Amino acid sequence: MADRVTVIGWDGSPLTAAARSALAAATLVAGAAHHLALPEVPPGAERIRLGSVDLAARRIAGHRGTAVVLADGDPGFFGVVRTLRAPQHGLEVEVVPAVSSVATAFARAGMPWDDAQIVVAHRRTLRRAVNVCRAHTKVAVLTSPGAGPAELALLLEGVHRTFVICEELGTARERVTVLTSDKAADHAWRDPNVVIVIGGSAGPAAPDGTGGGWIGGRDPGYPPAVRGWALPAEEYGDGRPGERPGQAPGQAPGQGAGQGLAQGLGEGESPGLRAAQLARLGPRTGDLVWDIGSGSGALAVEAARFGAAVIAVDADPDACGRTTAAARRFGVQLHVVQGRAPYILEDLPEPDVVRIGGGGVPVVSACADRRPERIVTHASTRDEAEAIGRALAEGGYAVECALLQSVELDTDAWSERDRSVVFLLSGVHERREASR
Repeated sequence: MADRVTVIGWDGSPLTAAARSALAAATLVAGAAHHLALPEVPPGAERIRLGSVDLAARRIAGHRGTAVVLADGDPGFFGVVRTLRAPQHGLEVEVVPAVSSVATAFARAGMPWDDAQIVVAHRRTLRRAVNVCRAHTKVAVLTSPGAGPAELALLLEGVHRTFVICEELGTARERVTVLTSDKAADHAWRDPNVVIVIGGSAGPAAPDGTGGGWIGGRDPGYPPAVRGWALPAEEYGDGRPGERPGQAPGQAPGQGAGQGLAQGLGEGESPGLRAAQLARLGPRTGDLVWDIGSGSGALAVEAARFGAAVIAVDADPDACGRTTAAARRFGVQLHVVQGRAPYILEDLPEPDVVRIGGGGVPVVSACADRRPERIVTHASTRDEAEAIGRALAEGGYAVECALLQSVELDTDAWSERDRSVVFLLSGVHERREASR
């Protein structure tokens, strides 16, 4: 095992005295090509071109002497320190940090970054990184080859964002470019780079007017200071009991998918049912949620409050307007699409979980064809529930159905004010769930 392992971060500025001292004593130096070209690297030291950090760690573990690993930025921030300290290598390291590439990128942009989300985009995580960019107003993306600015822009199609692209920070070839996301795919970008993705509507400012918070990333208290989930109808409008989102007055259940209500909440958006739907969907940061038949936007907004990206679909322009207004009020980012399901779904990006507010078997089958991990919907009758259950099962989903009954009481007279009975159906795709 190496007698000593020092990890040195480099941000383009002159090396510190501690870094120079560690390099002078090194018998093995690992790093990228531009690191190994630094004049401080001893001529007689063994040099390892750093491609796979895991392979380099094995070489270092077998080395007899003093090893140095050079890395860009702060090596403890999404850097090589985590891999080097993995139990299978048994390495104890000393770290000489530098300014992280994220901090440098925001400094070049002249922006604060304590309220930014930070994600790493590899080929396997690119879609989840894009979903974070959909859901938040300020995101720093640490890119990689094949998951860079152009790929981000292509997957963000239809969502307007501003990109600040910082290439080769700290080097003589450093370049900072500001452009809209729809233009980023038209260029070739140099690695390494960091992309700051900005856009959407920010929430209300903190009470002191600064807009600042007390925790890194998105402040959970703002926006807005609303405690709880499955909020009551008055938070979204005056509901009309007995009508479903996507169901016009007097229309049979399952007809008019995505039509929306003229105002307020319908049967499919009641707080109790919404709570059960959210519990089975489990929306989280990095997910893309489809809310088909968004109605007032109640479920879409609450899924977004969990940090997920949400596409809310409704054929009724008034419903789309209410969903947009609800998102603005609660300070979350939604992509609202007007159109009738299942036809409008063909051009939407792949979902992780889907909530269906209406449309019956045709919409359920169309969603199952896209293989999301989970699909949640409801039915007003047993016959409709059985038909939907069969469609989910045929699509490869394990089906669960529960009959939910809720009774709202007037606590002044302790009399029944309203009663709701509905079948809740959820499907979990067995292959997708097992692969996670």
